[in-house]
Amino acid sequence: MAQPAYTYDPTKIAQGGKDQMRFELGDTMVEGGADTCALSDAEYTAIIEATPRWKKAKLRCIESILFRFSYEVDTRVGALSLSLSQRLEAWRRLRDELKAEVETAAPVANPQAIGGPHYFHTGMMENRRGGGTEEGPAHVSPHR
Repeated sequence: MAQPAYTYDPTKIAQGGKDQMRFELGDTMVEGGADTCALSDAEYTAIIEATPRWKKAKLRCIESILFRFSYEVDTRVGALSLSLSQRLEAWRRLRDELKAEVETAAPVANPQAIGGPHYFHTGMMENRRGGGTEEGPAHVSPHR
């Protein structure tokens, strides 16, 4: 198995790929590889390609990061104290905010459906095959 890649190019943050996702999540310290990055390039790319909407892909990335960091505990050795639960809480708050935003977002309408012909039109109730009746034209009258 090949070693996972951890790259970041700030000139590509507007292209909607892994570099933009790394930028938006603050996961840009790639020099340390797996020690400093939350997810690898392949993980970001797979999530982005599998999820059609950007915010949902971002939410899936955050959830993956949460699962990865959830086992880490706070540690104290003498004067040194590592509060890794604070990092987990920060990711959790970000996840909760984004999840609320994604769940309350209005659905995006299909522009082709909006600009097409109208569903209701003049003569839509006419029975062209029936030819009408002796009493009147070939259409259905509403009940009165």
